[in-house]
Amino acid sequence: MTKKILIINGPNLNLLGDREESKYGKTSLEDLKKNCESHAKSIDFSIEFFQSNIEGEIVTAIQKAKGVFNAIIINAAGYTHTSVAILDALLAVKLLTIEVHITNIYNREDFRKKSLISKAAKGIICGFGINGYIMALDSVKKILENENK
Repeated sequence: MTKKILIINGPNLNLLGDREESKYGKTSLEDLKKNCESHAKSIDFSIEFFQSNIEGEIVTAIQKAKGVFNAIIINAAGYTHTSVAILDALLAVKLLTIEVHITNIYNREDFRKKSLISKAAKGIICGFGINGYIMALDSVKKILENENK
């Protein structure tokens, strides 16, 4: 049975490919989505890709994921460091969650070194560029396979 994964992207990630190329690269969010869809299909996953600049919309997407998706991959972007609401939503739905960041948040400004949402994450992948999303999909696959043994 195909597993369903929700990939959530937070504020300003809609500007990928245009913003701070030295940090985030040249790949657009649409191209990232296509890469994730292609890889997901190759590992028998179905994904839904969601992006919002609005914290409440992200919280609502997380809440609606319960009972629909097998896992969440989330790059909460700037909300990583500020959003108790996103943390609470992730904790409430009790879904396998992998936190992803394109940059190494521990190699940046001090305020970025603290993730409020990590408490809800099984693991964190950061600093590998957009490949972190593929790594997260592979990690979810391995975790779900191990749970079914």
